[in-house]
Parts: sequence; structure tokens; C-alpha cells
Amino acid sequence: MSSATPHPLGKPLEFLDDRIGLAKLVRKNIRKVFPDHWSFLLGEIALYSFIILLLSGTFLTLWFKPSMQEVVYSGPYVPLRGVHMSEAFASTLHISFDVRGGLLMRQIHHWSAMLFIGAMTLHMLRTFFTGAFRKPREINWLIGTILLQLGLVEGFTGYSLPDDLLSGTGLRFIEGLLRAFPVVGTYLSYFVFGGAFPGDIVIPRLYPVHILLLPGVILALITAHLALVVYHKHTQFPGPGRTNQNVVGYPLLPVYMAKAGGFFFIVFGVTALMGVLFQLNPVWVYGPYNPSQVGAGTQPDWYMGWVEGGLRIMPNWETHIAGFTISWNIFVPGFGLLGLLAVVLALYPFIESWVTGDRREHHLLDRPRNQPVRTAFGVAGMTFYGLLWIGGGNDIIATIFHLAINDITWFLRFAVFIGPVIAFLITKRICIGLQRRDRERLLHGRETGIVMRAPNGEVSEIHAPLDPEEAWTIASHDRQEPLEVGSGVDAHGVADPHFRRRKLRARASRFYFGDQLQVPTKAELEAAHGNGHGHELANGNGHARELANGHGDGTKQVGAGGGSSRSEH
Repeated sequence: MSSATPHPLGKPLEFLDDRIGLAKLVRKNIRKVFPDHWSFLLGEIALYSFIILLLSGTFLTLWFKPSMQEVVYSGPYVPLRGVHMSEAFASTLHISFDVRGGLLMRQIHHWSAMLFIGAMTLHMLRTFFTGAFRKPREINWLIGTILLQLGLVEGFTGYSLPDDLLSGTGLRFIEGLLRAFPVVGTYLSYFVFGGAFPGDIVIPRLYPVHILLLPGVILALITAHLALVVYHKHTQFPGPGRTNQNVVGYPLLPVYMAKAGGFFFIVFGVTALMGVLFQLNPVWVYGPYNPSQVGAGTQPDWYMGWVEGGLRIMPNWETHIAGFTISWNIFVPGFGLLGLLAVVLALYPFIESWVTGDRREHHLLDRPRNQPVRTAFGVAGMTFYGLLWIGGGNDIIATIFHLAINDITWFLRFAVFIGPVIAFLITKRICIGLQRRDRERLLHGRETGIVMRAPNGEVSEIHAPLDPEEAWTIASHDRQEPLEVGSGVDAHGVADPHFRRRKLRARASRFYFGDQLQVPTKAELEAAHGNGHGHELANGNGHARELANGHGDGTKQVGAGGGSSRSEH
């Protein structure tokens, strides 16, 4: 008889293993390898911020009253005693001044919401500029697009719940936006607000949407997003030993579990520190909402500032058709900008795939300089967003810098169209310049600044060999040539019915790849190394030549290094 004491978890684990193969599932995934790069932490920050939102939001729901019934305030905040307000606003004051730790939790909740959307935005920018949305990750990109849109809506619903003067002004914006919808706008507004604005049911309606519906959908999408990350394996930046067939990094357990746990507490600590030190949304200063009042210098949260900017700089255009008034000055910047963001983000991976003709799976990320057009499009979009963001604060800018608000508005009306084009051209030229420098360094090595004179009088600069890892990084991207359209007829002289479409695609491909510098071929490397410059590179970094010519993965020459793991797939 054995004297060993059975583990209390042994029977339950054995039960699960017999029925769902738990041991096999855990054994397969517990040692899964993830690459190590700081930019991958952006997604983790978004995840941890959402967890903080759930925890702090649960605390706040214990005291918040989602009611618009009018009460007279008699709490500890003296300036508002005797003022008529809704129960929602009164309970927000109660949380802020009476509940122990309530104000800190409100601050943490609001800051984590800011951080959640900010981290998602940066995470998607990193995904866009590095090409991590390419096959097979298009579905995950679409999930990220939906998450970003839901985050904006979730943030706005939470921003509206306190029923203070600032959030009420935001609801007035939504009311105007609904009314701007052609034909059915008035009916939509009456349905949402239960009658004439502001009504007495909008806060009770927003509350379950904010604390149940949207968090549940977001949580489900985050789960699906993470499951697809595990299923597809994580992308990685190019480098020695890294190919489309492996992942070089550290295993999930124990390395990444320990790092993730520690990083969660760092994010939580920073958010709490921000909640302690930086005051956010002091509703007692704004006072309860009154439809006849608007606060001076009213600004939305940062993530809605660009839509506000679109409203402020849009000309006063209206159309009267069959007794209906269509307010383009509200409809276009409201529905138009939010719809444009969703559609452009959702369709871009498929548009790029169609233009480039690339149907391969990609697990190695691009360096942004190696995709000049994509990078330029991204910077142009950021410029467009930033100019609209400036428009959302045109009154503050005019006050601080003593400028005429009309001058700022007219400048932005032109700048939102001209600025992105200028940003596109400048960014593309910068990327091509960086490509040219990388090509020269790969062909001739690194300039040392040492000038030598030969016996025949020839003067030349000594070039040192590149670091093997740097050479590998520069060389490890594909040669990308524009698509050829052909003659439009087959071998029997029959016209191609899809010729016009293929011609359009070829033009788009030339626009995308026409100015791009290609990776040197093996012949070009040998010719460069044979002219007396950079011969050390030819001797010391031969694997770079193989990569440039598309042969060999270099794993035999350069290992993963640093005690990291390589997972083969």
C-alpha cells in the first residue's frame, strides 16, 4: 500500500483529462513560444486596461443609480446643496465624496478607459505598419476593427452616464446626429430619448448597454482574438534564425506567464497613480445637466475629438427635398467619419492583397520602410486624424494663441485635404531614402570614415562589414515587382473580357511598387564585393547574399541565441 497522499486536484484533473483530453491540450499550448519585442506589449496594455475597467466598473455599479428622476442635493459638497439634479448625478457626487475610495475608483475607471482605447489604437497602428494583418490574419484584423469601434461607443456611453453638464452636451450632439439622418432622423431621436430631448429614460437605457451588453460583446471578441493569435502563431520581426516556418522567443510557461502577471500589476499601478495625481472629469465643477446651458470650452474625451473637429469645420450645408431637411454639416462629419474609419480599416487588407497579388501566408513582419506606400498611407491617415483633432479644440487654440477662430476653421478646411497628401509624399520619399541607404550598406558595408590612398593615387573609403544580425534584417524581405497586364488577348487572339480590370490592377500595382527599391540579388552583391569595397561583407556575411537572392533561411548559420526557444510549425 502506498503511503503517498493523493493530491486534492488529482481526481478533478483526471476527470477532465478523460473527457476532453485536458493533458494533451495543456501540453501542446503550455510551451507555446512567443516572440519578445516591446511593441507586442501594446496589445497587452489594452487587455489589462479592459480588465481594470471591469473591476473598477463593478465597484462603481454598487452605488450608481441610473435614474433621471429629479432630486434635491443635500450631500457634503456645499456649492451644490439645494440644487435640483437627477439621481444619476447625485449618486455620482455620492460616490465621489461619501464612498471611501469612490473618487479614486472613478478616476481609475476613467483613466483605464482612455488607456484602453489609446492602447488599441496604437496596437492597430503597429499591426498596420508592419503588415501583421496579411493572410492568414485578416479575420483577426476585422475583429480588432470591430473592437475599436465598440470601444468608442462604450467610452461614450460611460461618459454620458453621470448626467453632468459636460456629458449632457455630448448627448445633445448625439441627438443632433440622429436628427440629421435623412427622413427618419426625428423618429430615431424620439425613440432613443423617449420623446423630446433630453427625456427621462436615456440614462436608464444607456446603463445596461454600458455595463452588460457592450462589455459582454467586447469580452467575447477579445477571447476570439486571443484564440486566433494562438492558432495562427504570433508574428515576429525579421532577424537571424527567424522564418515563416518558426517562432523564435520564449515559452508561455513559465516565462511569459510570469512576465504577463508582472506587467498587469505595472499597468494597474500606473493607472492607479494617474488616478491619484491627475484629476479627470470633475463633475461637481460642471454641475447637473441643463438643456439651456453649455459649458465654456466644452471638449469631449480625446478619442471623440476628431469627430467633434469634423463638426466644427464642416460648412453649413443643407438640402431641402420633399419637405425634408438634410443637414450635411452634421451627417457627413458624424456618420461619415465614423463610417469611413470602419470601412477603410476593414477593407484595407483585402485591397492591398488585390493590388499586390500576394496570396501567401506571412508570419514575418515588414519593416515600415520596406513598404513605402502602405507607410505613407498610414501617416496620411494620422495627419487627417490629427488635423480634425485640432479642429475639435479650435476655440481653445484661438484663446490660448490669440488667433481668430474663423481663420483656424478656414485653414483646417483646406488642410484636412492638402495635409494628408503632403504627408504621404514626404513619408514615401523618406522610406525610399531609408531603403536606398540600407541597400548601399548591404552592398558595400558600413562607412568607417577612414580614407585610404592607393599607390596609384586612387583614394577610397574603407567599408567595415555589417553586423550579421543587421545584414540579415536588411536583406530578409521579398523582392516586390509590379504586376504585368499583358496584351489583352490570348494565344488565339481572343480578347480577355477582364482586361480592363486587370489593367486597373496593374496600374495600382505600379503605384504601389513602382518607386520601391529592391533587395540586391546575389549577382549584384558579388559585383559590389568584387570592386574592392566591402569585400569583408562578402566574406563575413555570406548568408545575407542567400537571403537577398531568395535562397536559404540562414538557420544553419545563425542560431536563435540568448537562450530563447524556436517553435517549428
